[in-house]
Amino acid sequence: MSQVLSYAGWYFLPNLVSGWVQTTLYGIFIRAGEPKPQPGSPKWIKHRRIIQICVILLYLLYNIYEADWQIQREGNFYRDLGVSYDAEEKRIRSRTRRLLASYHPDKASNDNPLAEAFFIHLRQASDVLVDPAKRFAYDRFGPTMMDWKHCITIKDYLTAGATQIIPYYIGSTFFMALLNYLGYMESGKYWRFLTVACLFVFEAFSVTRTTWPGILTNAINPIFETLRVRPPYLPFEAISLARKLSITFFIALAQVTPLLKSGLQSGNEAVRLQQQLDRLDSLAKHNDQEVGRLLGLELTPFAGDEAAEKDVRSQLQNWLVQNTIRATPEVRDAIGRVLQRRREGAPTGARGTR
Repeated sequence: MSQVLSYAGWYFLPNLVSGWVQTTLYGIFIRAGEPKPQPGSPKWIKHRRIIQICVILLYLLYNIYEADWQIQREGNFYRDLGVSYDAEEKRIRSRTRRLLASYHPDKASNDNPLAEAFFIHLRQASDVLVDPAKRFAYDRFGPTMMDWKHCITIKDYLTAGATQIIPYYIGSTFFMALLNYLGYMESGKYWRFLTVACLFVFEAFSVTRTTWPGILTNAINPIFETLRVRPPYLPFEAISLARKLSITFFIALAQVTPLLKSGLQSGNEAVRLQQQLDRLDSLAKHNDQEVGRLLGLELTPFAGDEAAEKDVRSQLQNWLVQNTIRATPEVRDAIGRVLQRRREGAPTGARGTR
């Protein structure tokens, strides 16, 4: 149920939070009396797009934290017994004897109804970790391996695990292909298929090797042990986290991609508009130079005669003004109405009625 609510939040929270954040930021950074970008304006849309992308990325980080916290809360057999991940069988048996003596139902308080259940859980954890085949399967498949009956050797557990892993990835790939065929989740579809392929390779590599994945033993776990922010990951915990985050990543990608495309299109439109304005400005300057050159050629016969040149300029100016005024739609409509009134009542064939 919590997972469904988390996925539903992806479609409602970004818009709700983005609107509130945008209003708050405008109230903080825009001083009183200064104009604020109006909803629907290019500047307002740009700000909303940036805020939405930031909100989605922050929500993605929160989902990563939540998924990791859920894995830590579930715990594992090593932490329950209080032994390290490389503990030997002798150390595990010794630790189990002390814990069973402390949590034995006969010694536990009657006010604690969970004591017997925890005692049984400790015995199960010890039985799994002292058996090499079961320990191999537990590290890679988690507690679900305890439900696989008739599994004795490592090969048996790998076969049982393959019957769950392969259908999961085949179903995931088929479902994504079906959504793409129906026209859904078009944004970033190739990245989704690549992510599923990488996740399958990682899981197949993790469960089939006798050692843990190098990315855990050489990179991730040493960092966590140094910083002491969380216990190291078991392979099945890393796989579970990767599966959860892949779905979250798909949803985030489906929301961020259209916003990024919209921003790129807006930027391209602005560039094209600026290029058109530059071309228009260049054309206006060229026309102005050409008009000046032609006007100079027309005035060449009057060179040296200031009175004639002045008269030509005056007449040319009057002609330009009159033609400009007459070309105005309001003036043309007024002249038309006057001519229409003059034609009304005039004898047939009179001048101006034809």
